[in-house]
Amino acid sequence: MERYIYRRGRIGGKQVDKENRVSITVIRRLPKYYRYLGELLKKGINRISSQELSKMTGFTASQIRQDLNNFGGFGQQGYGYNVEELHHQLGKILGLDKTYNTVIVGAGNLGQAVANYKGFEDAGFKILSLFDKNPKLIGLKIRDIEIRDVDELEEFIKENDVEIGIITTPKENAQDIADIYVRSGIKGIWNFAPADLKVDDDIIIENVHLNESLFTLSYFLNNKSDYVRN
Repeated sequence: MERYIYRRGRIGGKQVDKENRVSITVIRRLPKYYRYLGELLKKGINRISSQELSKMTGFTASQIRQDLNNFGGFGQQGYGYNVEELHHQLGKILGLDKTYNTVIVGAGNLGQAVANYKGFEDAGFKILSLFDKNPKLIGLKIRDIEIRDVDELEEFIKENDVEIGIITTPKENAQDIADIYVRSGIKGIWNFAPADLKVDDDIIIENVHLNESLFTLSYFLNNKSDYVRN
């Protein structure tokens, strides 16, 4: 079943007087638009049409216009889209005009890879620390980010106003870490563990199950007629 997000008020710089029902599928396309617009900015391109954006993203021009109209609409007929303005507005819609204090629990290969990726910090996600229970890892640094004992996690979160917790632990530890996150006041969890976490309804969870993604790829390799680019 398709999920929807209900929005009311000022969206994309325009006042919306009635509730907008925005499909979660549309929301998941926004980061792709944002990424391509960022690439255009780096090339010094100031204007783009929906047709040109369609060629870049693989989405139809009509779909792009409909997606953006959910948030107030940004283009002008005969002109297209101002790349810088649209990139800025999509950044605000995605919440990228803020900085988020973040921690990672699980300092193995995956946790270290996430910490090493500077692009997250550039986008406003500041990784303050990694945590692990392995004494051989505690005290080490990944890109100047210290690995601390997981026993210090709850106190660290409360003292540093952490908003997002990342889980890169084995499945059997994930729920315990999620419980600590919730108890400590974290409202957003980025979960890489292959586990379906149980948390309060007001906690936002984004799951990245790598094996499920790989299995999906495997399916489409064997059923190419079903494949639709997203």
